[in-house]
Amino acid sequence: MGLLLKAGINIDLINSALLAFSCIAFFILITNFFAPLKNTLPNYSLQLAGLIGNTSFLGIPIAIALLPTDIINFTIGFDLGTTLFSWIFGPYLLQKKSKKNVSFNFRKLLSSILNSPASRGIIGVLIIYFFNLDNIIGNFLWLPAKLVIYIAITVVGARLGIITDNKNILLKLEGNIINALLLKLFILPTFVYLICLIFNFDRTGTTALVLQAGTPSAISTILMAEAYNKNRELAAKALFITTIISTATIPIIFLTVSN
Repeated sequence: MGLLLKAGINIDLINSALLAFSCIAFFILITNFFAPLKNTLPNYSLQLAGLIGNTSFLGIPIAIALLPTDIINFTIGFDLGTTLFSWIFGPYLLQKKSKKNVSFNFRKLLSSILNSPASRGIIGVLIIYFFNLDNIIGNFLWLPAKLVIYIAITVVGARLGIITDNKNILLKLEGNIINALLLKLFILPTFVYLICLIFNFDRTGTTALVLQAGTPSAISTILMAEAYNKNRELAAKALFITTIISTATIPIIFLTVSN
C-alpha cells in the first residue's frame, strides 16, 4: 500500500499484469503442446517452478533498491499477473492427472488471490482513494514500506533455510532441474525483454519487468506441490538452486538491460 500510494496506480500496472500472465500462459501451452519441450519439463511442478517467480518478497524489494520509486507499478503489476496465474491454474494443473476431486474451488481460489501482497495492497489503495486520503496515508506509510522491503529479503533467506534440511539432495543437479533453471533465470527474462522491445516499453520499465521475470522460483510452487503431493522435492530443488544462482544473474540482468 505504501509503495502504491507513493507511485499511484496507472495503466502501467495493468499492462505489466497482462504481460506476466500472458507470458506464463504462453510457455505452459507450448511446453505441453510440443513433445520435445514436454520431455525437457515433464511435470507441472517443474514448469511452474520455471515460470512463477518470487516477485512479491524478492523481486519488488530488488526493483525498489535499484530503480526509481515511480516504476513500482511495473513491478507490482508483474507480481499481480504472476500471482493470478499461479493460483488460478496452478492447483488445477497439479491435480489434472490425480484421482482426487478436481472440482473448481472458487472460495479457495479467491482466498489465495486476496492473500497476495499485491492484491491486498491494491485493495487497500482503492479504499484509500475512495475516501480521498491518499496524500496523508501515503506519506505516513512510506517509511514503514521501505523498512518492510529490507525485512522481506531476510524472510526469503529464513524460508529457504526451512526447506534446506537435506542440502546434499538439493544440490544434485538433474537434467530436468537444469531445464527449469534455464527457463526461469535465462529464457523467460529474455522473452520478456523481447516483448518489451516489440511493444516499445521505455528502458526503465523494461528493466523493471525483466528483473521481475528473472527472479528465482517462488515459494508458492513448493506450497502447491506439497498440497497436491506432486514432486515437492523437485520444486524445492528448483527454488533453492535458482535462488542461489540468481544472486549472480540478477545483477547481470540489471547491468545489461539498464545500460
